[in-house]
Amino acid sequence: MKTIVIGCTHAGTAAVQEIMARDPQAEVTVFERRNDISFLSCGIYLYLEGVVDSLRKVFYATAQDLEKLGPNVHVKMQSDVVAIRTELKVVEVQDLTTGQMYTEPYDKIIMTTGSYPIVPTIKGVNTHGVYLCKTYDDALNIKRASFDASTIAIVGGGYIGTELSEALSRRGYKTTLINGRPHILGHYVDEDIATKIRDDLVANGVDVHDNEAVERFEPEGDGVYIHTTRGELHADLAICCVGFSPMTELVAGIVDLTKQKAIKVNNYMQTSNPDIFAAGDSAAVHFNPTNSHVYAPLATNAVRMGKIAGANVVDYGSVSYMGTQSTSALKLFGKTMATSGLTYEKAHKYFPDEADYVHLTDNYRPEFMPTTAQVYMTLVFNRKTRAIMGAQFYSEYDVSMSANLISVMIQNKNTVDELAYVDMLFNPSFDRPWNYMNLLGHAAVNKLQNGAAK
Repeated sequence: MKTIVIGCTHAGTAAVQEIMARDPQAEVTVFERRNDISFLSCGIYLYLEGVVDSLRKVFYATAQDLEKLGPNVHVKMQSDVVAIRTELKVVEVQDLTTGQMYTEPYDKIIMTTGSYPIVPTIKGVNTHGVYLCKTYDDALNIKRASFDASTIAIVGGGYIGTELSEALSRRGYKTTLINGRPHILGHYVDEDIATKIRDDLVANGVDVHDNEAVERFEPEGDGVYIHTTRGELHADLAICCVGFSPMTELVAGIVDLTKQKAIKVNNYMQTSNPDIFAAGDSAAVHFNPTNSHVYAPLATNAVRMGKIAGANVVDYGSVSYMGTQSTSALKLFGKTMATSGLTYEKAHKYFPDEADYVHLTDNYRPEFMPTTAQVYMTLVFNRKTRAIMGAQFYSEYDVSMSANLISVMIQNKNTVDELAYVDMLFNPSFDRPWNYMNLLGHAAVNKLQNGAAK
């Protein structure tokens, strides 16, 4: 059986590795438009900050690495699949170095084409001095442009924009973050924690403009004017990072897509065409907190989905997807933000009569210890079923693993009562007799007992 993998970043690499782990003699051909694979775009901000001294270190596999997995693995770089002919079971390919067109037969296809950075519909977005931020080339271009810069504007207050703002501010640039939403990181945290993060950004020199949309860019000399709904700003360069959209034009009309044009898959990563599988940023994921398919382009989702797709191409039904809680974390000026599941704002939209939340602030370990740190917490839950729907954490203490615990509890449909009393270790070096996670559960239980529903 011959499998064609189209696109090879996180999901594509994971799919090939899993296929070969299960069947070392499998025939796999990979087609990739670029001349590299396996680029961790989440490492761009570390490179721009100088934490990673070479962008080449952000790659975690090469074409040669994949071809060493088996005698029948072939990786075709700078090769663009331009059409899938399902009736003939062939793909049409263009060699981007020669322009030559040819066809390649397949038994199964794994679509791991990834995503595009959204190019905002802003006048002048393609002008000199305005950059996107996703690929290896984007990172190099931003780095080169920043050599002669002193002021940099970031457009977009999501993960990438917030991380870039911190990284560039640390490098000494006068940094402005322009966020068109009411508060930064709106997909991940509610206003309470977002305000604390904003305050830390401002305290460290980042000029944050919330609820302010960019209307147009206007080049001026070596810089750019940025016209917004509230006025005009000037920067030596501007970086747009307002999100991603699935790259799925190749299968439009061939497999079922969501409203966001992401590929619909079942729990085995199989599309509506049984010979075509999909994974990563091109596909929708099952989001457990809402029991629905959503578009959540995260590297963690991509590697899991890619591995599952590879397993089921070899042995269909062998591994089932458990869904996602879109669990994530980031580090900002020495503090950790970690989240899993729904914010209250989103939960209220999905479950307006059932969503509720509590905030809690507590030290992670006893005050008699030489040091401790406050943990800011929000727990989102269903007040009718008492099920946990999401949580957010922010602290100088590393709270990243707390989001993982919440992720498991959402997946297992645990309640606030179970969070309140689940067994957790106690040692003054690590926590209190009641772990702060238990206390967060108690806060939700107390709110429900007192009848103080939001």
